Amino acid sequence: MNRPTKPYEQVKAMLGDASPAWEKLVGNIRYHYEIDEIWAEGKPTHKHYNNLFFKRGGKALISLHLREGYFLACVVLGAKEREKFEQRRAQFSQAMCEEYDACDVLHDGLWLGFEIRDDALVDDILRLLPLKRRPNRKVFPESIELCSKLDIGMTGEEITQIIMEEK
Repeated sequence: MNRPTKPYEQVKAMLGDASPAWEKLVGNIRYHYEIDEIWAEGKPTHKHYNNLFFKRGGKALISLHLREGYFLACVVLGAKEREKFEQRRAQFSQAMCEEYDACDVLHDGLWLGFEIRDDALVDDILRLLPLKRRPNRKVFPESIELCSKLDIGMTGEEITQIIMEEK
């Protein structure tokens, strides 16, 4: 269910030590992609309580699931994306390749899920995203840090407007 988004400070407090990884990942996505952000919340007793989905044209780029002290990042690779991954396998860390090899291919793709407590896998995840969708942002902000500190769920137009005001 879509709800009003949590302010950045609340998300940072929830993530604790994982907040620098969150800032790096979300900041890079916002820096390189003009994409829809969907903030969804469920019941507090439900395991998927706070979620952020990055989608464009009905196709998901990545989904982030917030937990206390960490977050989960889920990327689904279709057949074409798996081919691209295999061609560039040497660019990814051993941990990323092990996770890729351990996953089963389902009817809708290979679901890669990562528990992010620090920024060890963030660079690998950022290398995965262009396999799914090329970056499309035309207006670049001065810094990625600004992008990560904007409230979650802002539209691409709102983010672009704030970026232009900062210049």
